[in-house]
Amino acid sequence: MPYKKFEEYNMQVTDDVKDRYKAIIEDLGENTEREGLLKTPERAAKALQFLTQGYEQDAAEILKSAMFKESYNEMVIVKDIELYSLCEHHILPFFGKAHIAYIPNGHIVGLSKIPRIVDVFSRRLQVQERLTEQILNCINDTLKPEGVAVVIEASHMCMMMRGVQKQNSTTTTSGFRGAFKNIETRTEFLKLISEKLS
Repeated sequence: MPYKKFEEYNMQVTDDVKDRYKAIIEDLGENTEREGLLKTPERAAKALQFLTQGYEQDAAEILKSAMFKESYNEMVIVKDIELYSLCEHHILPFFGKAHIAYIPNGHIVGLSKIPRIVDVFSRRLQVQERLTEQILNCINDTLKPEGVAVVIEASHMCMMMRGVQKQNSTTTTSGFRGAFKNIETRTEFLKLISEKLS
């Protein structure tokens, strides 16, 4: 039996984007009837839908689906969350890790939901600065904790493959709300995300 992979896409969008990709590839001087490129426009159309699926998802609802009353009121950190996004200026990837902390104020959230909201906002055309702010505001506005902290470290292909072509550069963005405006709390968070567990 031949291998079949099931993925669900909006076929109207797929067809429209596929036609545009085919025209772009032809404009660049390639032959879209060549064996290796026959299915490329459709694959690229589906890939772009996958990489921008965050537009159809509601991060706040994801958090609300797993909020639990709990008296715990110390720092909760989820670090080294892999993220992959597309730079809105060149539609080239940027990728790295997010480190997120919050201090509960009567409610905690299921730990898997924090990486899920990173995916929701990163699966859009983005800039790293806005991505940091959107994650921060979503957690702050939905969970209403004592404080929230977000740090993102990422490498940008628009800097590595084109333009200045700096292969080893990374960009770090951060945002802090509530208790994390306090220097001691912020320092504790930054120390914990930089340490490796033994």
